Amino acid sequence: MTQSNGAVGGAAELDPEDRKIITLARSARARNGVPEGAAVRDETGRTYVAGTVGLASLKLSALRTAVAMAVASGAQSLEAAAVVSAAEAVSAEDLAAVRDLGGAGTPVLLAGADGALRETVPAE
Repeated sequence: MTQSNGAVGGAAELDPEDRKIITLARSARARNGVPEGAAVRDETGRTYVAGTVGLASLKLSALRTAVAMAVASGAQSLEAAAVVSAAEAVSAEDLAAVRDLGGAGTPVLLAGADGALRETVPAE
């Protein structure tokens, strides 16, 4: 896992499994025409992909939706999470959801719409 504290400019080499969840998150964002796409990988290597939920009665970020999907499917822990967004940082609420299932050290990868990794932060 390559860690970054800021803009990456394409120089970082990612683990293939981390690249996969960024690609899945990017695809969810594009396919559904939503502001964010996210993917998480559980302790068995299964992935869960989601987009932003923006119903009048239910609003969830893509990352919280992906975590909820993992929990609903029986995941016991997370290995990593990725979100593709125009946001400059991962929200505290999103980090909390990842931390609740994966623990404080779970890496959260933030990528831009082009899939370029901008930052990796622990879910502290």
